[in-house]
Amino acid sequence: MAVQEARQGGADPAAHEGGCTCGDCPHGAREGHRRAVAAFLVKRDEYATGQGLPAAVAHSASASRQWVSEELAQAAEAVAERGRAEGAAWLARLWRRTAVVVWAGVVVVLLVQALTAIGAGWTSARTAGLLSAVLVAGALTAASWFHRARGGALAPVIGEDNRLSTSRAVAGSWVLFLAFAVLVLVGRLAAASGHRERDALIDGLELARGAGVVTVLAVVCGIAVLVRRVVGLRVQGQRLQKVRAHRPRAADLLTDDSGRGSFADIQYVVINGVALAFAAVRLARRPDQLPDLPWGLAVVVLVSAGTYLAGKYAEGGRPVILSVVRAREAGDLDAPIRTGDDIEIRGTGFVPAGAQGADRLARMVVRVGAVNVHVPLVPVVGGFDNPTDDLLTVPVPVEVEPGRVDVQVVTAAGVETNRYTVDITE
Repeated sequence: MAVQEARQGGADPAAHEGGCTCGDCPHGAREGHRRAVAAFLVKRDEYATGQGLPAAVAHSASASRQWVSEELAQAAEAVAERGRAEGAAWLARLWRRTAVVVWAGVVVVLLVQALTAIGAGWTSARTAGLLSAVLVAGALTAASWFHRARGGALAPVIGEDNRLSTSRAVAGSWVLFLAFAVLVLVGRLAAASGHRERDALIDGLELARGAGVVTVLAVVCGIAVLVRRVVGLRVQGQRLQKVRAHRPRAADLLTDDSGRGSFADIQYVVINGVALAFAAVRLARRPDQLPDLPWGLAVVVLVSAGTYLAGKYAEGGRPVILSVVRAREAGDLDAPIRTGDDIEIRGTGFVPAGAQGADRLARMVVRVGAVNVHVPLVPVVGGFDNPTDDLLTVPVPVEVEPGRVDVQVVTAAGVETNRYTVDITE
């Protein structure tokens, strides 16, 4: 009813705030997600300082920890739901932005053509370049509309983890540039009047003229396909942990899944950007042939591609349990592990890259024997003290039978660690 009244113009403007995702509410999903995050951070910091605990659980450290963990897990899931709604709304709006950026590029080409024509005069090559830019922009705009629910023109470069793929973005840039270059030659060939000029333009498409740029195109496209295969096989083999992002970001091209700068990605983008700029200048200077990328620069691009591929092979790793010990607070006596005690699981790789959010941390499970124990969230001001990437603290449930039992961690990405055997006494 509130939505119908809002559409009829009779509802209060505040009705479009929060979780609203309708088309005439530009701040609905975004504002709802922002408010949910702010409320969650306040609640987390309050619990970290001992505020807001009910009297029924305040007397017991284990009961209060369990209650706080459940409350934070439910609040984090609500925040994640808001984040997914905001991501979907952002993708739906992105196609218009990509179309605007594409046509802004056409305007830039027109201005450059006009400015460089001063004194030299307008030529058929400038006309062909401008028409080629219009054709490429039109094709990208049409693709944006058909994929408007998936990010517009950026849909082909968004990976399965909902992040921008560096390898696909670089390969897509080279494909668009060479398509533009060929269209320039086609335009000039259509406008050519003499046989010699037409023969010269056809000769400009010979492999000897553009061997370097064709080689680079083949390598970057092959890298894009190979990286997808490598990542998929490593995820299936549990040698790489992947967590889906709420929405793609421009920083994905230069960072890893956790948001830290990645040397392999940065050097790949930078070197290919420089090579593209050089090729664009060569095309502007010699619009009668494919840009002849020097072999020295082409080899630099190939080395960069090899470094990027090696980085993809080297990243990640399977989580590993190194040791399991009884958690001991100050003043406790040394003792074996008993049911009801807390145990510390020490190792590495428990928190996958990109899974630092509370909703992902709440999905972590520890198998103690045949019992699945959800890892409790222990808040501190500004973050969480448990779980961490190298240390988990969980209670041994009373359902565990005394004796030798296996302990195993299941991360938020669904990857299982090795089994570690411990002795549980009565």
